[in-house]
Amino acid sequence: MSFDRSIKIAPSILSADFANFGQEIRAIEAQGADWVHVDVMDGHFVPNLTFGPPAVKAFRPHVKTFMDVHLMIAPVDPYIEAYAEAGADMITAHVEAGPHIHRTLQAIKAQGVKAGVVLNPGTPAEAVEDVLDLCDMVLIMTVNPGFGGQKFIHSGVEKTRKIRAMIGDRPIHIQIDGGVTPETAPLVAAAGADCLVAGSAVFKGGSVDNPEVYGANIRAIRDAAEGAQQAA
Repeated sequence: MSFDRSIKIAPSILSADFANFGQEIRAIEAQGADWVHVDVMDGHFVPNLTFGPPAVKAFRPHVKTFMDVHLMIAPVDPYIEAYAEAGADMITAHVEAGPHIHRTLQAIKAQGVKAGVVLNPGTPAEAVEDVLDLCDMVLIMTVNPGFGGQKFIHSGVEKTRKIRAMIGDRPIHIQIDGGVTPETAPLVAAAGADCLVAGSAVFKGGSVDNPEVYGANIRAIRDAAEGAQQAA
């Protein structure tokens, strides 16, 4: 995957119909999704429980774009190999999930997949400054992780601006996850984000039988973000 800073929309399948994952993934891709975002939660690091490696392996044949696996689990290191083998194109791990984020990112890279580092709302931008050279992406949480459908935390906009300045000309994506809508997307796009995770804002009102709604929702977020990116 060649690097560019064009806006990418990564629907979170946490908001999809759990009985129809294959069809849902195909529907969002057909309707313009750039990446597919998989939220992995352990009921320990975050208060929810989602997809183990077998589930991610089952999603993989349906994903034709890019599968971005966000590990909200602690400890994270023992599971990196399993999620890589399940077919993740990128694995992102939280700064807060363990004592050695540098080692964690090295372990992800050693599996031959792209590596991302994640910051919770209460964690400062400076926490990733010394590991940027190991990263393909920095993910800024604009809600506290664990549930979909939460309200956007506005301090993430300034954090995005700081991280964009830290990155400089390095080929590192900035992803935003949490409360992304056509109203909030322009704020982070203008600050330097190029990849937007959206769950309820993409899947709301649509279904595998009515996927055009997904397309309209994706376009609304993309158009709002691109307009702000171009104006910045």
